[in-house]
Amino acid sequence: MRLNKYIAHATGVSRRQADEIIESGSVSVNGATAGLGRSINEDTDVVLLGGKVLKLPKEATTILMNKPVGYVCSRRAQGKGVKTIYELLSDEYKTLKTVGRLDKDSSGLIMLTDDGDLAFQLTHPKYHKEKQYLVALDKNLSVTDERLISDNGVEIGDGLSRLGLECLNNNRHTWRVTMSEGRNRQIRRTFAALGYTVVKLHRIKFGEYEIGELKAGEVRRI
Repeated sequence: MRLNKYIAHATGVSRRQADEIIESGSVSVNGATAGLGRSINEDTDVVLLGGKVLKLPKEATTILMNKPVGYVCSRRAQGKGVKTIYELLSDEYKTLKTVGRLDKDSSGLIMLTDDGDLAFQLTHPKYHKEKQYLVALDKNLSVTDERLISDNGVEIGDGLSRLGLECLNNNRHTWRVTMSEGRNRQIRRTFAALGYTVVKLHRIKFGEYEIGELKAGEVRRI
């Protein structure tokens, strides 16, 4: 890599500014003052600017996972026989943190990253990131209850819950649910408040990211 490019990436200045910095004589490589046009090995050479070591910013890692039912999203399993999604990850991904969570009985799209800015943008309420789920109920959802959930909202103990609903079959027990909030077990609690039990909950979309063709337990780096 050219030295000016390395300095630009490490400090945020332009390459022209990096050239000016090099010309000033304040940059050294492996203890020797560097000149214009110098190429370096970013893995082995030591670059100092004003006596301080320059390092390239660490590239963020983000993966998508299709979480299987029966796994929790915490690092440590809570309870005997409980499995964690980190058991499914290769060593290179075990340090990543989950973005939002899915409970043990739910499946589908979960994101893991070491990019704090991305995690913040996906989870902070002010960004209103849309999430979509495929939800199956234990019985048909009545038209009255559908309108109550989608129009007026349902009281679930920590405020009203309003969900976008799209029926996916004629018997009215399989639905596409859309929401932008992230309260604990919100979908399950919303239907339970009206006497329904969610028997399947599978997330297919989180913001701009979709589960695509990922199979249960598989991951994809983005």
